[in-house]
Amino acid sequence: MLAQISKDIDAIMLRDPAAKTRLEAALCYPGLHAIWLHRIAHHFYLKGWVLLPRLINTFSRFLTGIDIHPGAKLGPGLFIDHGMGLVIGETAELGSNVTLYQGVTLGGTGKEKGKRHPTIGNNVVVSSGAKVLGSFKVGDNSKIGSGSVVLKEVPPNSVVVGVPGRVVTRDGVRITASSDAGDAESMIDLNHDKLPDPVADYENLLSKHMEEINSRLKELENLIYDTKNKQQE
Repeated sequence: MLAQISKDIDAIMLRDPAAKTRLEAALCYPGLHAIWLHRIAHHFYLKGWVLLPRLINTFSRFLTGIDIHPGAKLGPGLFIDHGMGLVIGETAELGSNVTLYQGVTLGGTGKEKGKRHPTIGNNVVVSSGAKVLGSFKVGDNSKIGSGSVVLKEVPPNSVVVGVPGRVVTRDGVRITASSDAGDAESMIDLNHDKLPDPVADYENLLSKHMEEINSRLKELENLIYDTKNKQQE
Protein backbone atom coordinates (compact mmCIF):
# COMPACT_ATOMS: atom_id res chain seq x y z
CA MET A 1 0.00 0.00 0.00
CA LEU A 2 2.81 2.42 0.86
CA ALA A 3 4.52 1.64 -2.43
CA GLN A 4 1.29 2.42 -4.31
CA ILE A 5 0.87 5.72 -2.43
CA SER A 6 4.45 6.63 -3.31
CA LYS A 7 3.79 5.93 -7.00
CA ASP A 8 0.64 8.08 -6.89
CA ILE A 9 2.66 10.99 -5.54
CA ASP A 10 5.41 10.34 -8.11
CA ALA A 11 2.85 10.82 -10.89
CA ILE A 12 2.00 14.28 -9.56
CA MET A 13 5.63 15.33 -9.11
CA LEU A 14 6.51 14.22 -12.64
CA ARG A 15 3.55 15.78 -14.44
CA ASP A 16 2.67 18.93 -12.52
CA PRO A 17 5.30 21.69 -12.26
CA ALA A 18 3.10 23.42 -9.65
CA ALA A 19 3.83 20.64 -7.14
CA LYS A 20 6.81 21.75 -5.06
CA THR A 21 7.03 19.02 -2.41
CA ARG A 22 5.72 15.49 -1.94
CA LEU A 23 4.00 16.56 1.28
CA GLU A 24 2.14 19.29 -0.58
CA ALA A 25 1.07 16.77 -3.22
CA ALA A 26 -0.19 14.34 -0.58
CA LEU A 27 -2.17 16.94 1.35
CA CYS A 28 -3.40 19.41 -1.26
CA TYR A 29 -4.31 17.50 -4.44
CA PRO A 30 -8.02 16.55 -4.59
CA GLY A 31 -7.39 14.26 -7.56
CA LEU A 32 -5.08 12.18 -5.39
CA HIS A 33 -7.61 12.07 -2.55
CA ALA A 34 -10.34 10.97 -4.99
CA ILE A 35 -8.12 8.12 -6.23
CA TRP A 36 -7.35 6.94 -2.71
CA LEU A 37 -11.01 7.02 -1.66
CA HIS A 38 -11.98 5.24 -4.87
CA ARG A 39 -9.61 2.37 -4.07
CA ILE A 40 -11.39 1.83 -0.78
CA ALA A 41 -14.82 1.99 -2.43
CA HIS A 42 -13.67 -0.32 -5.27
CA HIS A 43 -12.44 -2.89 -2.74
CA PHE A 44 -15.89 -3.18 -1.18
CA TYR A 45 -17.58 -3.03 -4.60
CA LEU A 46 -15.64 -6.12 -5.71
CA LYS A 47 -16.82 -7.92 -2.57
CA GLY A 48 -20.43 -7.36 -3.67
CA TRP A 49 -21.28 -4.53 -1.30
CA VAL A 50 -23.62 -1.89 -2.71
CA LEU A 51 -24.41 0.87 -0.23
CA LEU A 52 -21.04 1.40 1.47
CA PRO A 53 -19.07 1.89 -1.78
CA ARG A 54 -21.63 4.41 -2.99
CA LEU A 55 -21.51 6.25 0.33
CA ILE A 56 -17.71 6.49 0.04
CA ASN A 57 -18.17 7.68 -3.55
CA THR A 58 -20.66 10.33 -2.41
CA PHE A 59 -18.29 11.54 0.33
CA SER A 60 -15.42 11.68 -2.16
CA ARG A 61 -17.51 13.72 -4.60
CA PHE A 62 -18.51 16.12 -1.80
CA LEU A 63 -14.88 16.45 -0.69
CA THR A 64 -13.16 16.73 -4.09
CA GLY A 65 -15.75 17.57 -6.75
CA ILE A 66 -14.70 14.39 -8.58
CA ASP A 67 -17.22 11.59 -9.22
CA ILE A 68 -15.66 8.15 -9.76
CA HIS A 69 -18.09 5.24 -9.65
CA PRO A 70 -16.87 2.46 -7.31
CA GLY A 71 -16.97 -0.01 -10.21
CA ALA A 72 -14.50 1.89 -12.41
CA LYS A 73 -11.05 0.31 -12.88
CA LEU A 74 -8.17 2.76 -12.51
CA GLY A 75 -4.67 1.82 -13.64
CA PRO A 76 -1.40 2.81 -11.94
CA GLY A 77 0.07 6.26 -12.46
CA LEU A 78 -3.28 8.01 -12.93
CA PHE A 79 -2.98 11.80 -12.55
CA ILE A 80 -6.12 13.91 -12.13
CA ASP A 81 -5.17 17.59 -12.45
CA HIS A 82 -7.63 19.90 -10.64
CA GLY A 83 -10.42 17.45 -11.49
CA MET A 84 -13.43 19.57 -10.52
CA GLY A 85 -16.50 18.26 -12.35
CA LEU A 86 -14.73 15.13 -13.56
CA VAL A 87 -16.92 12.01 -13.97
CA ILE A 88 -15.83 8.40 -14.51
CA GLY A 89 -18.58 5.84 -15.11
CA GLU A 90 -19.08 2.39 -13.61
CA THR A 91 -17.60 0.25 -16.40
CA ALA A 92 -14.83 2.63 -17.43
CA GLU A 93 -11.31 1.16 -17.47
CA LEU A 94 -8.13 3.24 -17.40
CA GLY A 95 -4.67 1.98 -18.31
CA SER A 96 -1.32 3.08 -16.92
CA ASN A 97 -0.15 6.70 -16.68
CA VAL A 98 -3.41 8.30 -17.80
CA THR A 99 -3.81 12.07 -17.32
CA LEU A 100 -7.25 13.62 -16.87
CA TYR A 101 -8.04 17.31 -16.53
CA GLN A 102 -11.03 19.11 -15.03
CA GLY A 103 -14.48 18.66 -16.52
CA VAL A 104 -13.68 15.37 -18.27
CA THR A 105 -16.50 12.83 -18.61
CA LEU A 106 -15.88 9.14 -19.29
CA GLY A 107 -19.52 8.18 -19.67
CA GLY A 108 -22.11 6.11 -21.47
CA THR A 109 -24.63 6.95 -24.17
CA GLY A 110 -27.78 5.18 -23.01
CA LYS A 111 -29.36 2.70 -20.64
CA GLU A 112 -27.73 -0.41 -22.08
CA LYS A 113 -26.48 -3.09 -19.70
CA GLY A 114 -22.94 -4.42 -19.37
CA LYS A 115 -19.86 -2.56 -20.64
CA ARG A 116 -21.10 0.90 -21.57
CA HIS A 117 -18.19 3.21 -20.70
CA PRO A 118 -14.88 3.75 -22.50
CA THR A 119 -11.59 1.94 -22.05
CA ILE A 120 -8.67 4.37 -21.92
CA GLY A 121 -5.27 3.04 -23.00
CA ASN A 122 -1.84 3.71 -21.53
CA ASN A 123 -0.30 7.22 -21.52
CA VAL A 124 -3.50 8.87 -22.74
CA VAL A 125 -4.13 12.58 -22.05
CA VAL A 126 -7.76 13.76 -21.92
CA SER A 127 -7.89 17.57 -21.86
CA SER A 128 -10.27 19.76 -19.89
CA GLY A 129 -13.96 19.54 -20.75
CA ALA A 130 -13.60 16.59 -23.11
CA LYS A 131 -16.37 13.96 -23.21
CA VAL A 132 -15.62 10.35 -24.12
CA LEU A 133 -18.95 8.58 -24.39
CA GLY A 134 -19.58 4.93 -25.17
CA SER A 135 -18.08 1.45 -24.93
CA PHE A 136 -14.96 1.69 -27.10
CA LYS A 137 -11.21 2.06 -26.65
CA VAL A 138 -9.00 5.12 -26.81
CA GLY A 139 -5.66 3.75 -28.00
CA ASP A 140 -2.35 4.09 -26.20
CA ASN A 141 -0.44 7.40 -26.32
CA SER A 142 -3.42 9.34 -27.70
CA LYS A 143 -4.55 12.87 -26.83
CA ILE A 144 -8.12 14.19 -26.67
CA GLY A 145 -8.39 17.95 -27.19
CA SER A 146 -10.24 20.30 -24.84
CA GLY A 147 -14.01 20.33 -25.31
CA SER A 148 -13.99 17.41 -27.75
CA VAL A 149 -16.85 14.90 -27.81
CA VAL A 150 -15.51 11.45 -28.70
CA LEU A 151 -18.12 8.91 -29.77
CA LYS A 152 -16.09 6.20 -31.52
CA GLU A 153 -12.85 4.26 -31.17
CA VAL A 154 -9.56 6.14 -31.31
CA PRO A 155 -6.49 4.39 -32.81
CA PRO A 156 -3.22 4.41 -30.83
CA ASN A 157 -0.89 7.43 -31.15
CA SER A 158 -3.69 9.72 -32.32
CA VAL A 159 -4.83 13.27 -31.65
CA VAL A 160 -8.60 13.87 -31.55
CA VAL A 161 -10.31 17.28 -31.64
CA GLY A 162 -13.77 18.66 -32.41
CA VAL A 163 -17.45 17.91 -31.91
CA PRO A 164 -17.89 15.13 -32.77
CA GLY A 165 -14.27 14.19 -32.21
CA ARG A 166 -12.17 13.48 -35.30
CA VAL A 167 -8.70 12.00 -35.58
CA VAL A 168 -6.52 14.78 -37.01
CA THR A 169 -3.08 13.28 -36.34
CA ARG A 170 -1.94 9.67 -36.19
CA ASP A 171 1.62 8.55 -35.53
CA GLY A 172 2.72 12.16 -35.90
CA VAL A 173 1.20 12.49 -39.40
CA ARG A 174 -1.66 14.86 -40.17
CA ILE A 175 -4.83 13.12 -41.33
CA THR A 176 -6.34 14.75 -44.43
CA ALA A 177 -9.67 14.21 -46.19
CA SER A 178 -7.97 11.75 -48.54
CA SER A 179 -6.32 9.79 -45.74
CA ASP A 180 -7.53 6.39 -44.66
CA ALA A 181 -9.83 6.98 -41.70
CA GLY A 182 -9.92 3.91 -40.14
CA ASP A 183 3.82 1.15 -24.18
CA ALA A 184 3.80 2.34 -20.63
CA GLU A 185 7.43 3.42 -20.91
CA SER A 186 6.65 5.96 -23.66
CA MET A 187 6.92 9.64 -22.88
CA ILE A 188 3.60 11.24 -21.97
CA ASP A 189 2.94 14.30 -24.15
CA LEU A 190 1.10 16.82 -21.97
CA ASN A 191 1.15 19.63 -24.57
CA HIS A 192 -2.58 19.43 -25.10
CA ASP A 193 -2.66 23.14 -26.06
CA LYS A 194 -0.72 22.43 -29.27
CA LEU A 195 -3.29 20.51 -31.28
CA PRO A 196 -4.29 20.83 -34.94
CA ASP A 197 -7.43 22.87 -35.69
CA PRO A 198 -9.24 21.34 -38.71
CA VAL A 199 -11.99 23.98 -38.57
CA ALA A 200 -9.47 26.83 -38.86
CA ASP A 201 -7.67 24.95 -41.65
CA TYR A 202 -10.93 24.59 -43.56
CA GLU A 203 -11.77 28.27 -43.06
CA ASN A 204 -8.37 29.24 -44.47
CA LEU A 205 -8.91 27.02 -47.52
CA LEU A 206 -12.38 28.48 -48.01
CA SER A 207 -11.01 32.02 -47.75
CA LYS A 208 -8.35 31.30 -50.38
CA HIS A 209 -10.96 29.74 -52.66
CA MET A 210 -13.19 32.81 -52.36
CA GLU A 211 -10.25 35.05 -53.25
CA GLU A 212 -9.59 32.95 -56.36
CA ILE A 213 -13.27 33.16 -57.35
CA ASN A 214 -13.33 36.96 -56.86
CA SER A 215 -10.16 37.33 -58.88
CA ARG A 216 -11.60 35.23 -61.72
CA LEU A 217 -14.88 37.20 -61.68
CA LYS A 218 -12.94 40.44 -61.93
CA GLU A 219 -11.07 39.10 -64.95
CA LEU A 220 -14.36 38.11 -66.62
CA GLU A 221 -15.90 41.51 -65.87
CA ASN A 222 -12.89 43.27 -67.43
CA LEU A 223 -13.07 40.97 -70.46
CA ILE A 224 -16.78 41.71 -70.95
CA TYR A 225 -16.17 45.46 -70.52
CA ASP A 226 -13.35 45.42 -73.09
CA THR A 227 -15.49 43.41 -75.54
CA LYS A 228 -18.36 45.91 -75.28
CA ASN A 229 -16.02 48.84 -75.87
CA LYS A 230 -14.60 47.21 -79.01
CA GLN A 231 -18.12 46.53 -80.32
CA GLN A 232 -19.12 50.18 -79.80
CA GLU A 233 -16.05 51.38 -81.63
